[in-house]
Amino acid sequence: MKKTTLSLRAFFVLCMALMTFGYAQAQEQNEIFKLGVEARFDWLNQTLDGNKVDAGSGFKVRYFNLRMDGQISPKFSYSWRQRFNRANSISEFAQNTDWLHLTYKPTENWAISAGKQVLMIGGWEYDRAPIELYFCSEFWNNVNCYQIGASVAYTTNSGNDTILFQACQSPYDTTLSSVDYYAYNLYWSGSHGCFTALYSLNFMQYAPGKYDKYIALGNQFKFGDATIQLDLMNRGPKGKDLLFDNFSIMGEFSYMIANQVNVFAKATYDKIGNSSVLASGLVPGTELTRVGGGVEYYPMGNRNVRLHAAYAHTFGLNTNIDGTALDKLGYLTVGLTWKIDIMSAAERFVNKVRK
Repeated sequence: MKKTTLSLRAFFVLCMALMTFGYAQAQEQNEIFKLGVEARFDWLNQTLDGNKVDAGSGFKVRYFNLRMDGQISPKFSYSWRQRFNRANSISEFAQNTDWLHLTYKPTENWAISAGKQVLMIGGWEYDRAPIELYFCSEFWNNVNCYQIGASVAYTTNSGNDTILFQACQSPYDTTLSSVDYYAYNLYWSGSHGCFTALYSLNFMQYAPGKYDKYIALGNQFKFGDATIQLDLMNRGPKGKDLLFDNFSIMGEFSYMIANQVNVFAKATYDKIGNSSVLASGLVPGTELTRVGGGVEYYPMGNRNVRLHAAYAHTFGLNTNIDGTALDKLGYLTVGLTWKIDIMSAAERFVNKVRK
């Protein structure tokens, strides 16, 4: 434990050194160097059929992330996000790395990226950062969404549409040295007027020569301060399985008031048919519905500080005894989220000292 603590201290010292160096470089060469910290602290109260669940209640550090983005040259950039709220040892540091990848842009339209990446699956619930979500579908809670791989993307001249192809480790892969499974993902993001789409076609290998297939359709409609998000995801090893035998639906309506208060209502539905691949963590026979809502308050008028309160109730059957959502589960969260751009803070501090 002492060794791990010392290693983490050394890591933070390194981050501070990088921050100082990056600030100097940005001043001298106008290079892009961003270093940020984000955290979320919640008070949770979970009940199961009216009885309090002590293990899932109390004050929790839900998220504590470090993010670094940089422009190495006009055509090369990198991005890194690291979580520190998990109890893994320093030897498992890479497991807590959400992503760490290098991107090469030979032109304004093309981008080639390699490293640990987000597994490209369509849908708005899936696309949003975990720190921005309070309760989610059973699919979301089981997917291994960060994998090592490579991708190539083409963006149209208008910037409204991007087509991406990704090859990476399968989320159904295991730590066994004898297993080496892959995933192949075709992804489209398009924004046209009030409508924005996040669609994907995915092939996730779960056995030699066998693939679980996803068709994920994420739809967003914006009308002034109102936003509607509706996701539909079908899954299955065979084509006939994609006809609503194994699927999830996620929907959310939100309305922003005076750029400081956001109210939202959300519902998710998961049906896990007999075709479900057990390695996904979704067990056949599961049929769950979660409904809830909440309010977010941004006291500074931007997204750097947020207070929230949200409640969700689950009903239905989860045949996975280790599942995250169970019948008659009540979930209440009240908390605080804050985000700091360290480079901007350092710049303001230096300018203040100079004065």
